[in-house]
Amino acid sequence: MKRIRLLLSVATIAFMSNLHAQITQVELFSGFDKTDFTLFSSQPLNINPALSINTLAFFQKFRHEENHGFDELGIQPTLFWSFHKKIAVGASLYYNSFAGYSKRLSVMYSLKNSRWLLVIIPTVAHSEQKRIFQGESFVQFQFRSSLNDKISIWLNGQFLTVWDEFKSHSRSFQQLRAGVSFYTHQFGVGVDFDQYGPNPIKKSSFGVYYRKSI
Repeated sequence: MKRIRLLLSVATIAFMSNLHAQITQVELFSGFDKTDFTLFSSQPLNINPALSINTLAFFQKFRHEENHGFDELGIQPTLFWSFHKKIAVGASLYYNSFAGYSKRLSVMYSLKNSRWLLVIIPTVAHSEQKRIFQGESFVQFQFRSSLNDKISIWLNGQFLTVWDEFKSHSRSFQQLRAGVSFYTHQFGVGVDFDQYGPNPIKKSSFGVYYRKSI
């Protein structure tokens, strides 16, 4: 069943950790059942320090032939406006390899300190292919414990749910990561739980991940 999947992944962490910085970050997750590659970049606009262009691209590939119908490629450029230190508004155009285009409007709310981060993003999207509106909710948390100046322990969690016309389940996922960072390199173990469709088809994958900030 080919349903939309928006993989925000490490993008929100990078964006909210330093809203006005130029950032490029990549992550590779490889498990027993699938491999994910995610690229995120954030470029502030010189004309207004509260504006930035953020681009997210991802590729998901399942290993087993019977699951190849869930393979996905997606790209999403977003213009964010930060009008408060905790709140930003973003408009974007999202393309998915089998779900087509959708126009999106999001509000991003964040709470953070030097050790933890919580991000909540409600979104309203319009699917050009289905010609319907969708409601989406995304939550992300991050916890970091520094062992010394070079090494830190990380715990990350990401949760997404999408509803067609705000009433019929379309897509959900839960992603958990636990790892160690050394300078700009982070690696560890992870698990993805995915649900597709109104009567959810469930997939899961355990594996390892590597994350690099450039």
